[in-house]
Amino acid sequence: MKEKIKIAYVGCGRRGYGVLKHCFSQMVDVDIVAICDKFEANLEKAKNKIIENGKPVPAMITTNYQEVLDNPEVEAIVLMTGWDERPVMAKQALLAGKYTAVEVGCATTLEECFDLIDTYEKTGVPLMMLENCCYSRREMMTLNMREQGVFGEIVHCTGAYAHYLNEVELFKELHENPESKAVTHYRLAHYINGNRENYPTHALGPISKVLNLNRGNRMVSLVSIASKAAGLKQYAKDHFGEDSEYAKIDYKQGDIITTVITCANGETIHLTLDTTLPRPYYSRNYGVRGTKGLYTEERKVGFVEGMEEFKEVTSNEEEFYAKYDHPLHKEYEAMQEKRGGHGGLDWLVCRAFVESVKRGTNTPIDAYDTVLWMAIGALSEESIKTGRAVEVPDFTRGKWEHREPPVLGKYCLDQVCEDLDTKLYPDMA
Repeated sequence: MKEKIKIAYVGCGRRGYGVLKHCFSQMVDVDIVAICDKFEANLEKAKNKIIENGKPVPAMITTNYQEVLDNPEVEAIVLMTGWDERPVMAKQALLAGKYTAVEVGCATTLEECFDLIDTYEKTGVPLMMLENCCYSRREMMTLNMREQGVFGEIVHCTGAYAHYLNEVELFKELHENPESKAVTHYRLAHYINGNRENYPTHALGPISKVLNLNRGNRMVSLVSIASKAAGLKQYAKDHFGEDSEYAKIDYKQGDIITTVITCANGETIHLTLDTTLPRPYYSRNYGVRGTKGLYTEERKVGFVEGMEEFKEVTSNEEEFYAKYDHPLHKEYEAMQEKRGGHGGLDWLVCRAFVESVKRGTNTPIDAYDTVLWMAIGALSEESIKTGRAVEVPDFTRGKWEHREPPVLGKYCLDQVCEDLDTKLYPDMA
């Protein structure tokens, strides 16, 4: 196993810089030898944070991504760019023989997904989506509950991205700088021009692992429906005026997207995208239903067959953590120092990638997982457009029935492992 790895970090904007700041720049076993971004200001900010953490000054690359790929020092590439660039850039990274991590998001087309999986199978170079919610305490607890048979036979799972984005994301630039009169963030363009489930993976990632998708189970079909698009236009009228450019746009993205997925083993998955209508809080609406028990995030409760009151679920989440907490989170919660953004989720998913590179193994979220989750956007768009269910491609090409064993260890998501030898914080004894 390697003691230290050298990575290139591509995309140093708001999300990219946050993960760099809270995670990769603090890891003693990671040298960031190159950073790449279109904007000099982003590069300068990222460079300063890397130096602040005692690391060497990285090469700073603005427009020539090929320079990153050609760097023989680089063993792994972390892609934190906008949604649209990632599939092609990930393909190029695999062809260059670099372990590749991509931030969450969907591909634009199914062709991009097939191209990416073809490249993975040609090169054998690992590809991992950095889906941090797979390492959420709540979601990992349900994986442990599944292992212990608490749910019985799992029948149905729910999940959502329910996050009011109008002020905090889509129109953030206008709120921060009203004089600009223009939004450059790529996500708003998707709401103007597209109509799809555009952010499924925070829920779908953990659900896929609980349902053994790509390992003994697979998605078979998907149907999506979209409500009308009214929220963004109303928001723009209220905040920027009836005559503003953004109040006059006919947004294509429905305010609520509902997606139902069927699986080969008979389970169903219900996903909701809810980002443009007022709501008081963020939710992933994560839930698992089985023949003997349930977990539901919305009430932060669980129920197990045999409880005294069948009709009224009274067990709270803390009681379930005490009984079913995943070993990884038992260890993390015991740490006095909590590292990483989003309550540690970013740290854990980044460590999962780093440990895989150090060991030369496949990643716990592998290329088949990554491409399947990336494909949901295009599939949902087709279903909304045609009004019909669509077939979900089998990107494993039949291997889902007889996959090779997963890589076991601290960050395994296919089964519960207890691994105290691998350190959460390598700089601590």
